[in-house]
Amino acid sequence: MSLTKETKVTLNQRVRDLVAGTQKHPMSGSVTLAGSSYTQQTLVQALQGVVDVLAASDTAKASWKESLKNVKDTKTKTLPLVSSYRSWIAATYGSAPSALADFGMTPRKVPTPLTAEQKAAAAAKRKATRVARNTLGKTQKKNIKGNVTGIVVTPTTSTPNNVAAPTTSAPPAAVPVTSAAAPAAGAAATPHAA
Repeated sequence: MSLTKETKVTLNQRVRDLVAGTQKHPMSGSVTLAGSSYTQQTLVQALQGVVDVLAASDTAKASWKESLKNVKDTKTKTLPLVSSYRSWIAATYGSAPSALADFGMTPRKVPTPLTAEQKAAAAAKRKATRVARNTLGKTQKKNIKGNVTGIVVTPTTSTPNNVAAPTTSAPPAAVPVTSAAAPAAGAAATPHAA
């Protein structure tokens, strides 16, 4: 039976069961196992050694996890302090490289100005990138209009109602409407009414 594929938990439980069974059922004399001779007491001690090593491993792992948690908590608290302090040092001793070196810092590099040729090359590269990516500015997007093909639009040829305004200041003449003419006009207006 191979123990290499067992997990630590199952190995621990199996060895504990072997220790309990060995103590419950005493052996008479010694037993030869894996080329070595064991009495009941030495066998229990050997098996208990496995249990102790596994327990020590669990304790060490828990301690390691606790240590990692402490490192994370400390970094969370102190990184803003470190960053602020480095900024203060740079602002205070920025012109003194030897003082910055005492803090393990180097002076900030001043960017070198571009030559006219480098500026022209950069502008050409930006323009080529915008063309390649089809990137347009706000004004360029306004000037783009869609083209519609395949739709025929027929204009209407109706004449607008040209009503001439009266040239005199006299009010328009009233047209008398009779009560008998009103229903007839209404009946003619709705031909489907019966």
